[in-house]
Amino acid sequence: MPVKIRLQRHGKKGKPFYWIVAADARSKRDGRYLEKLGTYNPNTNPATVEIQIDNAIDWLEKGAQPTDTARTLLSYKGVLLKHHLNGGIRKGALTEEQAEKKFTAWLEEKEAKIQAKKEGLTKQEQDAKAKRLSDEKAVSEKRLAEAEAAAAEAEANEASTEETAESAEEATPGAAAEQEAPEAVAGEAPSDTPAEAEAEAAPEAVTEEAPSEAAVEETAADTEAPAAEAEAPTSEETSEEEEA
Repeated sequence: MPVKIRLQRHGKKGKPFYWIVAADARSKRDGRYLEKLGTYNPNTNPATVEIQIDNAIDWLEKGAQPTDTARTLLSYKGVLLKHHLNGGIRKGALTEEQAEKKFTAWLEEKEAKIQAKKEGLTKQEQDAKAKRLSDEKAVSEKRLAEAEAAAAEAEANEASTEETAESAEEATPGAAAEQEAPEAVAGEAPSDTPAEAEAEAAPEAVTEEAPSEAAVEETAADTEAPAAEAEAPTSEETSEEEEA
């Protein structure tokens, strides 16, 4: 029975998650499998790969053939390297201690590379975040400066409008007086014409100057009485004249 080490898809749409399995080559991709050897999650950066190294080496020694993707993952975790070192031990080219030492050194070097990549990614994320913050701050400051400039311009326009209105009022005082004059005339009653005023005043003057008839008669009587007294001699003067 041919056996393959391949990936079996799990997860949801847009976020796949894979199992690394040893399965019959005639079975479906997501069908029955013989043994689960590990997992592969490509959604993280770097990708997360977990493999049971000893079990995978056993299947390789039994003749299982990995697919291209599975071979890449096995090489990434050092399974193929250890399988090669085990072949050297069987041939007598290496001892188990030497093979283990080489494998341990390779793992340390691989782990250092992975850690450096993680740190680089973290730094890139931090730099990108700092750049986004600086860009947002610059945009915010620009908007604030534009708002302040607009407010200052509005205040300047308002001040210039007020100054223009005041200068216009100071430059045209006569027009204001002319506008007030009709209002004052409209508020007062119109006076009579000179002729009507004289006509109305004339009877009053005549009434005041012309004496009444009784006063005229009294004046005439007073005037005639002294004349009569002056003309008519008294009885004593008559007797004296007769004696003379």
